[in-house]
Amino acid sequence: MAVPKQSSHTYHASWLNTTDRLKKPEVVALLLFVVVSVVLDVIGIFSQGMARPINHVISIAATLALVAYAWWPRAATIALGAVVLVSFAVADAADVITAGAFAAFFVVRLCSTSWIFAYTAVLLITSGMMLSGFGGVNQTNADVGVYLIFAALAGAVGLALRAAYARQDRLEKALQEQAALAEEREREAIQAERRWIAGELHDSIAHYLTIISLHSQLLDDESTRKESQEAIRMASKKALSDLRFVIKLASDTPQTDSAAPGDLSAAIAEATKELEAVGHTVVCTGDPANENIPRGVDLIFARIVRESATNILKYAGAGNVDVTISVAPEDVSLTVESPLSPHPPTNVPSAGTGINRMTQRVLGVSGQFSAGPVGKKWVVYARLPLTLAASNAQ
Repeated sequence: MAVPKQSSHTYHASWLNTTDRLKKPEVVALLLFVVVSVVLDVIGIFSQGMARPINHVISIAATLALVAYAWWPRAATIALGAVVLVSFAVADAADVITAGAFAAFFVVRLCSTSWIFAYTAVLLITSGMMLSGFGGVNQTNADVGVYLIFAALAGAVGLALRAAYARQDRLEKALQEQAALAEEREREAIQAERRWIAGELHDSIAHYLTIISLHSQLLDDESTRKESQEAIRMASKKALSDLRFVIKLASDTPQTDSAAPGDLSAAIAEATKELEAVGHTVVCTGDPANENIPRGVDLIFARIVRESATNILKYAGAGNVDVTISVAPEDVSLTVESPLSPHPPTNVPSAGTGINRMTQRVLGVSGQFSAGPVGKKWVVYARLPLTLAASNAQ
């Protein structure tokens, strides 16, 4: 899930069309400013002998209206505008126009575009009214110009802070999305590793457990007891060896091409011994040690032979088992044929995992795979390209 990129136009439009909130340091600074301003106005009331106290009251009201910007920016703007209008009617507007100009910082910092335009319009109208003599005292062009410059500077500072905070929020959101993406990838990697471990356990240990299960049923027969005991001993030993191998691969130990247990020649030799122990004759056509067979193909075919031997031990009828290896200029194929049983066993559990695993291994490296009955035989066929690398077979 990639983090979407925003154009500059879209980015600016998004944060200017919303209402923001002051950060905690800004709220603290605002409250300190208001307290100091109110204290100065109160001192002014007593120091001037209560001369025109209404001016100080209006000034205090305008200052207190700024406090609302900490929580309700729109309400604060309306309240401040009302105080300014009242000042034109009953007091000297020059005493509150400074607060109105200072409010430009909060309006641009917190309000949406429509409110910024509305505030700018009211500021220009009140400035024109002061130049025309409204508000108690005639103001010169220079005085009004100072107010407008102060408002512009305050608005610029508010805009800069808003842009900085918006960028910070966007970066934090992008980092959160990247963290979530990394977490999802880690979760997927863990799931993939679990599936891989489960597959390795099935491919290696399930085969030997099948041998142990079949030979344990022959222990009561005096004529086969010795062979069955030996088969169980060897299968147990190999199962433990393969279990250690899977644990080693699942650890942090670096993996190499030589990590896979056995190869095609060893797998065929092992399957031959196991199948002949239960009465099958194995006929191998082709050279499993052919130097033209890549390591990756060798590993996959070894797994297929082992899984096929497991299924033959479970389900096959009496007769020969044919293993054919054919090496062509561009690919190599493996065919395992076994006789179908006229009375398939019904008490042997099977979830189809072995066939699925063989299919995934072959199709995952652009090969061809099939398994199913052909006439009176069960035929497993796999064809792989000669360009397959060993790392792709793991």
